Parts: sequence; structure tokens; C-alpha cells
Amino acid sequence: MIKPEVPLKGKDQVAFDEEMARNLEAQLQAELIEEEKMARKKEEEANIALIESWKNTQAMMEANRLLAERLQTRKQEDSSTKRAGDKLESNKSKKQKTDENEEVEEDNEAELKVHMVIVKDDDIAIDAIPLATKPLVIVEYKIIKEGIIGHYQLIRADGSSKRYSSMIRMLQGIDTEDLETLWKLVKTKHGDTRPEDEHERVL
Repeated sequence: MIKPEVPLKGKDQVAFDEEMARNLEAQLQAELIEEEKMARKKEEEANIALIESWKNTQAMMEANRLLAERLQTRKQEDSSTKRAGDKLESNKSKKQKTDENEEVEEDNEAELKVHMVIVKDDDIAIDAIPLATKPLVIVEYKIIKEGIIGHYQLIRADGSSKRYSSMIRMLQGIDTEDLETLWKLVKTKHGDTRPEDEHERVL
């Protein structure tokens, strides 16, 4: 036979209840810390992926621009050479040269199409801001914590500020010049030391 557990009485029951409450609170705290670490890790990975994707897109666009310039220069040189030769030949040979020019141009266009990468407008975010309305330079940043959630706040020279809920949203809302300015501010503040705060480390 299994004897039923004898209920604790008085002080023993209170001590037991307090111990159980402490254990439960410690367990919940550990779970919250683990969830926060996982969320931070995912955010950092997403930030790194976004920056890499942006760099790759910029590199592809630059390579396409250089290739187009090179092909355009070669096409102009070919046309200039053909025009000089056409003046010395008869009407019949001019017609033959024109046919050859068209073939060369078709070959150049085909070569250009092979090397070009088509990038859909949906994949590229271009923020065109007129110079007259572009916000002033960033002069300070703050990390504002509300419980376990942190926000990035950027303060500009005119005193205006904007708050971002994550690093990804901040990167989407600023341009390259702002990013370089922010990097200089962080380096000036921390130098070679490693920041203690998680959000400062991400920044």
C-alpha cells in the first residue's frame, strides 16, 4: 500500500511554498533570458543578411554599369572606324559595310544581354530625397530600454529625432552618409573597448 503524503503544517508549509515560488520564479527568469538571447541572435543574423544583400546588390549594379560603359565605348569606336572606311569605298561596299555594322551591333547587344543581370524594382529600395529637404547630419544616438525591449534613437543637428524598434528598421530608414556618421559616433564613444550593453554591441 502507498501511504498518502502527509500535508505539511504551519511554518514548514510556508517555507515549502516560498521555496516553490522561488524555484518557479528562477525558472521563468531563465526562460525569459533564453528567449531574449534567441531574439537578439535572430535580429543580429537578420541584420548581417540585410547588409550582405545590400552590398551584393550594389556590387552587381556597379558591375553592370561598368560593362555597359565599356560596351558603349567599343560600339562608338567601331562606328567611328566604319564611318571613316565608308568614305573611301563605293556605294556597293557602303551597303556591305552597313550590313556588317548591323551584325556587329547585334553581336554587341547580344553580348550585353548575356552579361547583364536584371534586377526587379521590388528588390531595390531607393530613397530619393531632394537636397533641400534632406535631414541634417546625425549628431547623437541613444538606446532607450523599456523592460527587455530596446529602441535606437537618432538625434540630428537641428534637434529632431527618430526612434527605431530594431536595427533592420533603422538601416532601412537611413542612407549611407548617415550610416558612416553613426559608425564614427559609436567608434568615438567606445574606441577599442567592447560595449557591455547588447544593443550597443549590435550597433
